[in-house]
Amino acid sequence: MMAEAARAAFLDWLTHERRASPLTVSAYGRDIAGFLGFMAGHLGAEPDLAALGALRAADLRAWLAWQAGRGAGNSTRARHLAAVRSFFRFLARRHGVNNAQLALLATPRAKPPLPHALTPAEALSVAGDIGEASDRAFTQARDTALFSLLYGSGLRIAEALALDVADAPREGTDAMLRVVGKGAKPRIVPVLPAVRAAIALWLRHHPAPSPASPLFVGIRGERLNPGVAQRTLRVFRQQNGLPEHTTPHALRHSFATHLLAEGADLRTIQDLLGHASLSTTQRYTAVDTAQLMAVWRRAHPRG
Repeated sequence: MMAEAARAAFLDWLTHERRASPLTVSAYGRDIAGFLGFMAGHLGAEPDLAALGALRAADLRAWLAWQAGRGAGNSTRARHLAAVRSFFRFLARRHGVNNAQLALLATPRAKPPLPHALTPAEALSVAGDIGEASDRAFTQARDTALFSLLYGSGLRIAEALALDVADAPREGTDAMLRVVGKGAKPRIVPVLPAVRAAIALWLRHHPAPSPASPLFVGIRGERLNPGVAQRTLRVFRQQNGLPEHTTPHALRHSFATHLLAEGADLRTIQDLLGHASLSTTQRYTAVDTAQLMAVWRRAHPRG
């Protein structure tokens, strides 16, 4: 059996026995066709089953390298490799074609996407002007306090909404806030005077500011739903022409990126964000470098 006939049999098996969706079958078909097309050129002719079983790790790595040379990223190559492995598992079960060389290939690791930060002016606009999205004093005060806290202390939205009134920092003190992050890991973060003032103003509008009450509540007095906060920021973003990545989490990214740009060290930022690994925090150095290069390209006469 030649390789193209084996591909057709594999796709038929996916469709009728595995009942894969048409989109999945189409994607697998394209990925395996690309692999077989490369191997036909690499080997000098369309391979048969024996040739596929005899492929060496070097042949397979040449295919991955060829894809990289054509601009395929790690996630794309990982998907293609997964399709080829599924194809070879089918060949092993149905046709006795075993190729142990596939096990020698490491799956390309996708690089985590760079965090999307706002500019300082954009972040300050969100923190200071978000109340304009509402005409009610209650929601104006609450939203200003919430988004000021997200940017001022680098909190995740879930961390901020988990706070109770007893946790709220008070005006007139060198306030530190205890936050419980991922994995129930607590950390201490400082709270800026402007943020403390915004929270104090919100507490004057809070419907039930007893210590055990949620700090941020909806109009019915229940703990604020993250979807409500996200929708509020989405409306504000659209009304003010802010970029698409203006989300509550972007304020956390902005907090870290702006601290780094002002000279804060990575270890301090790691502690403030509650990252378990410094490698997670190091992503922000790439953001800062990318912004530096973007400014250079815009400003330099030969950029």
